[in-house]
Amino acid sequence: MNQNLLSILSAVGLLVGMVLLQEVGWRLGRRRLDRNEEGARAGLGAVEGAVFALMGLLIAFTFSGAATRFDSRRELIVKEANAIGTAWLRLDLLPTGAQSELRELVRRYLDSRLATYQKIPDFTAVRAEHAKALELQNQIWALATKACKESANPLTALVMPALNDMFDIASTRVAASQIHPPTIVFIMLGVLALMSALFGGFAMAGGKSRSFIHVIGFALIMATTVYVILDLEFPRLGFIRIDEFDQLLVELRASMK
Repeated sequence: MNQNLLSILSAVGLLVGMVLLQEVGWRLGRRRLDRNEEGARAGLGAVEGAVFALMGLLIAFTFSGAATRFDSRRELIVKEANAIGTAWLRLDLLPTGAQSELRELVRRYLDSRLATYQKIPDFTAVRAEHAKALELQNQIWALATKACKESANPLTALVMPALNDMFDIASTRVAASQIHPPTIVFIMLGVLALMSALFGGFAMAGGKSRSFIHVIGFALIMATTVYVILDLEFPRLGFIRIDEFDQLLVELRASMK
């Protein structure tokens, strides 16, 4: 299932579930008040406070982690653009005869790197493009190694580290795109939100009627927050995206004459 659709369905399901559980909590609270009006709320404040505090703490950590990973992925795009640009410039140090073929391979490599992320969410095509980029890495490395060995210019030693950095940052980006909190963290967040809704509804039972502004508002805020967290975790599949940073690579490709 498409990750963006899954995130939307999760948020909608949480919204509906929280509204329903607030109603259930309110009815349970009214029933308890009818049986024991004076002691119905005795000792419950500490339990509710602990659950709401835990929920707030978990939201803070998951939101902060998602935002940090989002920024890190943007920074990695900048680093890859810089690494490829540096490698491209250092090809000037190689013998003239080897430069032409290497430059063409680097152009094709950058095209493949761009295509890898442009083909998301078709992950079959993404894997195929990634395999193509790895093959191009091998070709670039082999040709550059041969050129460096044949050159008498000591400055050619600067070429290989630049190519190595170019390849390393690509691997780092792939790994970064796969780093997410364990699924159990999101499950726990959803369970805590639902339990908070139940306790919130129970707490509102002191009144003869529900405050639907608070019922809907609380559920809507929580569902929206969870959706934003999920959207930040997958910034190429939802509404929060990092695609505009790919323009750095596009501009770099355009400069490779």
